[in-house]
Amino acid sequence: MKYTHNNYELNMSNLGQEVYLKGWVQKSRNLGGLIFIDLRDRFGITQLMVKPDNQFYGVAEKIRSEYVIEVKGIVSERESKNLNMQTGEIEIDVKELTILSAAETPPMSVSDDTDALEETRLKYRYLDLRRPHMQNFLIQRHKITQSIRSVLVSEGFYELDTPILGKSTPEGARDYLVPSRLYAGHFYALPQSPQIYKQLFMVAGFEKYFQMAKCFRDEDLRADRQPEFTQVDIEASFIDQEDIQGLIERVMKHTFKQVLDVEVQTPFLKMSYQDAMEKYGTDKPDMRYELLINDYKALFSKIDIPLFNDKSYLKGIVLNQGASLTRKQIDKLSDLVKKNHGDALVYVKNVEGVYSGSIHKFMNEADYQTLNLKDQDILFLVPGNNDQALNALGALRVELAHQFNLIDENIYKFLWVTEWPLLEYDEEEKRFYAKHHPFTAPSDVNQLKTNPKDAMAKAYDIVLNGYEIGGGSIRIHNQDVQKLMFETLGLSDEEVKHRFGFFVDALKYGTPPHGGLALGLDRIVMLMTHTSNIKDVIAFPKTQSAKDQMMQAPSDVDQVQLDELHLKIGE
Repeated sequence: MKYTHNNYELNMSNLGQEVYLKGWVQKSRNLGGLIFIDLRDRFGITQLMVKPDNQFYGVAEKIRSEYVIEVKGIVSERESKNLNMQTGEIEIDVKELTILSAAETPPMSVSDDTDALEETRLKYRYLDLRRPHMQNFLIQRHKITQSIRSVLVSEGFYELDTPILGKSTPEGARDYLVPSRLYAGHFYALPQSPQIYKQLFMVAGFEKYFQMAKCFRDEDLRADRQPEFTQVDIEASFIDQEDIQGLIERVMKHTFKQVLDVEVQTPFLKMSYQDAMEKYGTDKPDMRYELLINDYKALFSKIDIPLFNDKSYLKGIVLNQGASLTRKQIDKLSDLVKKNHGDALVYVKNVEGVYSGSIHKFMNEADYQTLNLKDQDILFLVPGNNDQALNALGALRVELAHQFNLIDENIYKFLWVTEWPLLEYDEEEKRFYAKHHPFTAPSDVNQLKTNPKDAMAKAYDIVLNGYEIGGGSIRIHNQDVQKLMFETLGLSDEEVKHRFGFFVDALKYGTPPHGGLALGLDRIVMLMTHTSNIKDVIAFPKTQSAKDQMMQAPSDVDQVQLDELHLKIGE
């Protein structure tokens, strides 16, 4: 039978029509001789009815959940309508029924209200993905991907592929290595990003490139990170930061309108890296609420509080109408601050003109007045090292916003974080590392030469609702500047030749000014579908411990395979 409709299309206008349907059995129930079957496909559910005198009644009795069947029948009006279903006013009076595939009792409920543990869902991912809720994530991912692609193609970008097996160039996260069978003791590396390849496309003269690139990083996982991920990789020649930012704003505006029917306001907000850290305690601030961090060192300098006296910095946040927090709740916030490297959490609150707090015994009425706290306000303070205090208050800011429902989940606030430091210094190793990557152009080459610690980068991140969803930069296109960058990073000529020799050679033959950006597709889909778990928007994800529950990977391999690759497993 060739089916005529999907399982969401039929309604009262189809009464009397003969139809052919296919799909999975959501459930089957026998009510006083009548057998009712809910038939499901990726579009919806249609109720089937099989009467006792039907020649296929015996077949219908055998049917269980997740059987795959096809039916021929007549659209009829239901006696007991279900207006919560799209097809809830009709049912199919079955005339023919065929079992295409029988099914064992599934190890989890294939429904949106399943109570299966995540471990079970990942082990039987193919069943988990039958659930409409999960299918919607991937269908939305498809729509988002196609929308992004359409803008880039319309703006003259070529979709080009880059290799998966490449060279290990360790200057970032840990590489996944692939041993070579033909070259004993040598390894390929899976790409952390197509960074060098896309720059080589610019050297080759393509001018505008993009791809939906698979990337791999062997690093610790979290709710918004996977060991393999997809990024929308973009590079263009003869452009500046404003050109790239304008392109991405057009991509996001089109995608949000087409997929969610949401109007995104452009141009996006812009903020320097320094301001983001000082005011929000993070380089990816959520702009849907305020709760700004302020400096209280000068204000408290005249008050003798032992905890503050030997501290270089004293930062704080005022939470309006937050004085209702209990001591137990504040203790939990204190634990959060310490977990995020803060020395301590101090608080002062005003309840109808009566002040209290953890430093109450050190303060008098005049001291409290200088704080300018309104009724029901609470001030949180974190003393100590500047970076640690800001990091702790950044985490506290997010927690308070969630506790006091300060976040409007239905709005999207984009932000460009610009004016990044070019380098960061590792005190233990006594050397510089690239803040982004070693191909990022400095804002001032002379600054890189004379004072690398304060050198700034032509770099920019795009942030959405507190998540970094992309990052990019204008690249170094001058071979002398690239050489200076490698020298500043402490790489010898031999190391540069070994790791990046082919790229350094390419810069000798006429390289156009160029730059780009990579968008994290998985994170964008995660935010647009309102899930906090990135595994929801990846078809076959890994666990937090980087394990594939379904395929049971990583796994051991035969000794023959190890011998072919010239590998031995250590004790």
